[in-house]
Amino acid sequence: MMYWAVGVFGMIGAALRYETGTAVGAVWPYPFPLATLLINYAGCLVLGWFTRAGSQWRWLPVWLRTGFGTGLIGSFTTFSTFSVETIGLLRGGRPGTALLYVVLSMAGGLLLAWLGYCAGKLPAGRAARREGRA
Repeated sequence: MMYWAVGVFGMIGAALRYETGTAVGAVWPYPFPLATLLINYAGCLVLGWFTRAGSQWRWLPVWLRTGFGTGLIGSFTTFSTFSVETIGLLRGGRPGTALLYVVLSMAGGLLLAWLGYCAGKLPAGRAARREGRA
């Protein structure tokens, strides 16, 4: 079941990534890879939130958590495209833009993952009620 969930959710994430990249690319004419940056930012935020919130949802099956986190978000975001685009900027004579892209990707991705993780925490009273302790 786990493999099927990752595969099916992965197809959905890949399609979402393609459509999002195409939509951003249609309105962003500059050489800076904004589409991948925004996609990876969104994925970091959602995965950070889901990692924490999903771990508190006892009703959510493990295969569904794995399918969403690894499959959907894993295929929606992409380190390989980030890497190829960075190399492209360097080869295109844009080392400053490449450095900016790397710094924004790393710092922004980590910040958004952390913010998502913090946002995924249930309030103490609500969490205790869910667990039957209140």
